[in-house]
Amino acid sequence: MKGLVYGGPGKIELKEVPMPTLEKPTDALVKILKTTICGTDLGILHGKTPSCKPGTTLGHEGVGMIAEVGPGVRSFKKGDHVIISCITSDGTCEYCKKQMYGHCEDGGWILGHLINGTQAEYVRIPHADNSLHHIPAGSDEEALVMLSDILPTGHEIGVLNGTVKPGDIVAIVGAGPIGMSVLLTALFYSPARIFMVDLDQNRLEVAKKFGATDIINSGKEDAVQKILSETKDGVDVAVEAVGFPGTFDICQRIIRPGGHVANVGVHGKPVDLQLQDLWIKNITITTGLVNTNTTPMLLKTVMSGRIDPKKLITHHFKLDDVLHAYEVFGNASQEKAMKVIIEP
Repeated sequence: MKGLVYGGPGKIELKEVPMPTLEKPTDALVKILKTTICGTDLGILHGKTPSCKPGTTLGHEGVGMIAEVGPGVRSFKKGDHVIISCITSDGTCEYCKKQMYGHCEDGGWILGHLINGTQAEYVRIPHADNSLHHIPAGSDEEALVMLSDILPTGHEIGVLNGTVKPGDIVAIVGAGPIGMSVLLTALFYSPARIFMVDLDQNRLEVAKKFGATDIINSGKEDAVQKILSETKDGVDVAVEAVGFPGTFDICQRIIRPGGHVANVGVHGKPVDLQLQDLWIKNITITTGLVNTNTTPMLLKTVMSGRIDPKKLITHHFKLDDVLHAYEVFGNASQEKAMKVIIEP
């Protein structure tokens, strides 16, 4: 079968790879129907994640159809259509019992990272009963790809960790797919105002359509000065959704006393924490890896029409064109790309 294989920093290749097989009774073999590219995949490509070794098939998102299940799988059978969670969970370890599935002792973020992932024709899913979700009949499966990772990540690590409440003033720094997912799910909690900050004017205009009340192009004006001038003393919640020192710095400079900085971005370099200014402000800073414990709830909101994640999709490719898909996704500003869909 074909799979996109990581060859080391800056190197990816679509090539023939062995068909995965069941290795444990709790495994499932899933035929990929639709997958996508994540900013984390770009991070691996750029050498940001040295724990991913050359020879690994990339990808941790997608929807598919069960091709085979091990004898220990109870909740799924051949032919079922499923959402593949970006997080693998055994459901029994200390962390899983706390719903910290991202830190599962026999799982966590392993797909396309520590084991072969979803940017292929088939993928092996360990602990299938706890790491897959049934797709309701008649669903738009393309939209549900967004439930593999970005929607639960934005909701859990941005909105819930940030404790967004009715009436809050929220700033989201970064209008990429994760920032947009924070925006869409923050609206559940009726904040009074949402600032979206980015360098990409096209993405800012999309954010405005999605529900942002204020957009700031930080390449054209001072985002910190603008937000402080528009608010009494800063924002209640600042969400970092990029993973750069500069974007984290914006968040720590605009947070008001008693506020919350929720870091969602994946950082590859140290940041300069301005503790000499922050120590007296009674702020909270949170970090996190998505647990996907809210995926079932988010699936209900999608099925009810409360949110429409399909509007995050801008491009479609076949697996044979996956290298071009990476070029487009990696040049999102020029290509006006948000999320791409890849089909084998």
